[in-house]
Amino acid sequence: MRLLPHLIENNRAWAESVLQEDPEFFAKLAKGQKPEILWIGCADSRVPANQIIGLKPGDVFVHRNIANVVVHSDFNCQSVIEFAVSVIRVKHIIVCGHYSCGGVKAASQDHHVGLIDGWLRHIRDVRQKHDAILRKISDEDQLIDRLCELNVVEQAKNVCYSTVVQEAWEHGRELSVHGWIYAIKDGLLRDLNVTISGATEIADAYRVAVNRPG
Repeated sequence: MRLLPHLIENNRAWAESVLQEDPEFFAKLAKGQKPEILWIGCADSRVPANQIIGLKPGDVFVHRNIANVVVHSDFNCQSVIEFAVSVIRVKHIIVCGHYSCGGVKAASQDHHVGLIDGWLRHIRDVRQKHDAILRKISDEDQLIDRLCELNVVEQAKNVCYSTVVQEAWEHGRELSVHGWIYAIKDGLLRDLNVTISGATEIADAYRVAVNRPG
């Protein structure tokens, strides 16, 4: 018995619609990929990278995990960054979180959910680091959303300090790191004023993003 046959049917209908618009689309796509964007986002099913920025398959190289975390010990994420920067030679890396992130909320409220607790430790570190800012926010939902923003800022900074990004800048490569956040309730992206195009810009961009009015 075939599993989920309606998904196969959906795929065929989608492929046919794509070919009607561009008969050579898949033939061109099969020759290779050359996206200019690496998207590092949350695994949340409501935040599909290509769709929310209106781009097609082949336009965005994507890595997603719970709460869009970037740490040096995650060889999966670091390998994606290295491949994107060194092989595909992307020009932009976007770290995109989203408001009301379940991973951020669990980390903030010290919920214990099993194996993921170790992963959420990274976000708890962000919370502790910015405790002075977060303590000023009395509304729980606003606090979670501000932590979602601060998490994006921290992860974007981590991208900037990755070896492959630092080496790209040392060699004069055109490469920018951006911090964005997505609101599921209205479908809109917001720029968190984290746009860094060289090692000398990290400190100032980080300071502005962290200290912006909540």
